[in-house]
Amino acid sequence: MDAFLDAMWDTRTVTGRLVTSIAMIVVAVLLAIIAGRLSTRRVDDAHNRYYLRKALHYVTVAVLLIGLAVLWRPFAGRIGLVVGLAAVGLALAMQEVIGAFAGWISILTGRQYRVGDRIQMCGVRGDVLDITPLRTRILESGSSTDPESWIRGRQYTGRVVSLSNRFVFTTPVYNSSTVLDHLWEELTLPIPYQSDWHLAERILHEEAESTSATAEAQRAISQMRHRYPVAEAEVDARVFVRATPNWVELTARFVVPVRSARQVKDQVTRRVLDRLAEHGLRVASVTQDITVHPPARANPTIGGQHDDPRPQ
Repeated sequence: MDAFLDAMWDTRTVTGRLVTSIAMIVVAVLLAIIAGRLSTRRVDDAHNRYYLRKALHYVTVAVLLIGLAVLWRPFAGRIGLVVGLAAVGLALAMQEVIGAFAGWISILTGRQYRVGDRIQMCGVRGDVLDITPLRTRILESGSSTDPESWIRGRQYTGRVVSLSNRFVFTTPVYNSSTVLDHLWEELTLPIPYQSDWHLAERILHEEAESTSATAEAQRAISQMRHRYPVAEAEVDARVFVRATPNWVELTARFVVPVRSARQVKDQVTRRVLDRLAEHGLRVASVTQDITVHPPARANPTIGGQHDDPRPQ
């Protein structure tokens, strides 16, 4: 026992350092176990107990590594080289973290988005819930064009998506609410050439004009032009006509608030379809109507004999 204690306190020889290192590892493991059990007794939540136990383990490992480094004194007299190699290693290992932190600074200083904005980044659409130094949390919204989204509109899916802040340097960030808080929405209806498409155009224009948030969008654009040298934007409701080989395509363009686009488009569509039905106008489709007529009955000749169709 005395020999073991003498070896443990002897830090000048390799054998003494090995014994001391083993003793330090054993003590660190025992302290981590005891500290983990004592600290988690008063924590009721299972998730908090898990994170607290993991944090204690990480702290123990860090203290143990520092103690072993002091014991063995690696590269004694070359502290500059050690620090340089450590800095390079940390830079390579933490390049994602450094990029995320730089992205956070860019978000705050460049005002790319803020909490509450509706954005799209890396294919994720939704409202920003939180911006931390490393990640941005987004309450996801659905999409009518994304095949993986089961919500076919710009409404919440219920999922929270976390994205690294470094993506602001590598991917486009679409912000729908920072400047205008309005969107241009379109409703397209195909009308057969046989129908009165002029009447359908008038109905579509009246409903789009009554729904369009033209005045609010005009004020938002006026405020935006005080900050940015942009051209005047057209916000009045309009209907565009396009001739196709199958039908006349009518497209109504109008302005709606960002967070109520789906509800507004639903209301306009319902009213337009009801008014078209009232006037006997139908919407064209790619289907075909086929009418099957029964075969004509043959006319009997005099005497009940039929003409012989064969040539004489």
